[in-house]
Amino acid sequence: MSAHTQSLEALIDALSRLPGVGRKSATRMAFYLLRQPAETAHALGAAIVAARDTIRYCEVCQNLCESSPCERCRGRVREESLLCVVESPQDLVAIESTQEFHGRFHVLHGVISPLDGVTPADLKIHELIVRLSGGAFGEVILAMNPSIEGEATASYLTKLIAPLGVKVSRIASGLPMGAQLEFADKATLGRSLIDRRTLA
Repeated sequence: MSAHTQSLEALIDALSRLPGVGRKSATRMAFYLLRQPAETAHALGAAIVAARDTIRYCEVCQNLCESSPCERCRGRVREESLLCVVESPQDLVAIESTQEFHGRFHVLHGVISPLDGVTPADLKIHELIVRLSGGAFGEVILAMNPSIEGEATASYLTKLIAPLGVKVSRIASGLPMGAQLEFADKATLGRSLIDRRTLA
């Protein structure tokens, strides 16, 4: 038998389904929300519903937007022959924040992960191949995270893209700025050696 009322238990359950939120954190959030004025809870609920009802996938890059094509795809100040493929909208924002990439984007919305039941059909891969088949891009940069699933997805995409005659590259991975070699794990250190760049 739960120590909470039915509605409170339902709120905790709903919050605990959010990524990275365990039951203890969900319980803290629930009690915090209950201590706030009713307007706060109503505003939060309305914001969630509004976002869910108005945000959709851009018909071009598959990023989240309110009108399709998105503002980024409608803009013309981009290097048109370069396409960066990312796992998520958050990754797109991270790459944009570097101000080093000026090409186009494509968002997969995940990576291939058989253990989690995620197959290529669950991702925006078909849309990517359709875009590339148009012949507008000379290079595709695969910017998946350096994980087993990210590497598997990059490998899978390379096999699909290579026959289209488009250059495929992968973002480098290795030691971050300020890291010390003695504290780096073997996989990261090994990758930094493989992805070394020529200086002279």
